[in-house]
Amino acid sequence: MQKINDSEVRWGVIGVGNVCEVKSAPAMNLVPHSKLVGVMRRDEAKVKDYASRHGVPKWYTDAQQLINDPEVNAIYIATPPNSHLEMTRMAAEAGKPVYVEKPMARTHSECLAMIEVCEKANVPLYVAYYRRALPHFVQIKELIDGGAIGEIRTVHVNMKQVVEPEIITMLENNWRVVPEIAGGGYFFDLASHQLDLLDFFFGKITHASGFATNQAKAYAAEDLVVGSFVFENGVLGTGNWCFTSSHSAEKDEIILDGSTGQIRFATFGKGEFALIQDFQEPQHFHLSLPHHIQQPLIQSIVEDLLGTGTCPSTGVSGARANWVMGELVKTKIA
Repeated sequence: MQKINDSEVRWGVIGVGNVCEVKSAPAMNLVPHSKLVGVMRRDEAKVKDYASRHGVPKWYTDAQQLINDPEVNAIYIATPPNSHLEMTRMAAEAGKPVYVEKPMARTHSECLAMIEVCEKANVPLYVAYYRRALPHFVQIKELIDGGAIGEIRTVHVNMKQVVEPEIITMLENNWRVVPEIAGGGYFFDLASHQLDLLDFFFGKITHASGFATNQAKAYAAEDLVVGSFVFENGVLGTGNWCFTSSHSAEKDEIILDGSTGQIRFATFGKGEFALIQDFQEPQHFHLSLPHHIQQPLIQSIVEDLLGTGTCPSTGVSGARANWVMGELVKTKIA
């Protein structure tokens, strides 16, 4: 079913910061039946510079003006999480589909409010959990569903990063570790991808509990989280996220244990994973990642809006990651 009354998706982007340089917005001009027509940022000099460098015909310093542009028929919200609810409400009230950066919001309750305003306005809501559409993760899901490692038993997430992680783009104003803006620290920024990806593989997590603390006191947010969780299909999982690690201990690994084998992969970085099956030589897969990492997901959104396909990352699925994170950090250790 077509979700917009148009033959193409014409994007307006709110908040053209770092994520819009390579990861996301440029792909909007590469996907068939899609183009980027307007961008917004409060800093006039920066938004004019972005529009000039990326060949975007229109720029704004006011989000409402961009949303009201009659040529724009879909909105991508690329601001920090504290403004996602407000911007989603504005776009929905204008009757325009919303694509919002991750994490979807600061809290699960804000996510639910976003879903509600979009449902009330009858507009689709998508979340930038783009790993659901990357080729190596799609292949892992196919292997899981095809029984390549038998019945899934357990999932283990092990994330160790130094105080200033290299996998994070450092900004002058590092809002990612300001709870009032981001909802939490690097756990909210990075673990959200991992928990959403596991949701993609196994379905929603129905139970979760954990402990969170701030050991290094380098910023206000939690820097260490441990926890366990249960999927609706009975798979059990554990996670250990430490953002005060030594360089020698850095780790980005998820292990999926099955009754007849194991799959190991990193969430961030290269499109690689290992398949280890009983009584067979381990297999190592290397798939190329797109230059614009969000392009496959953006393509699925365009196809979903035009009625030619479906998108695997919606507001409903995106909100579940926030619920799990909230449960894992609920118990604070001083």
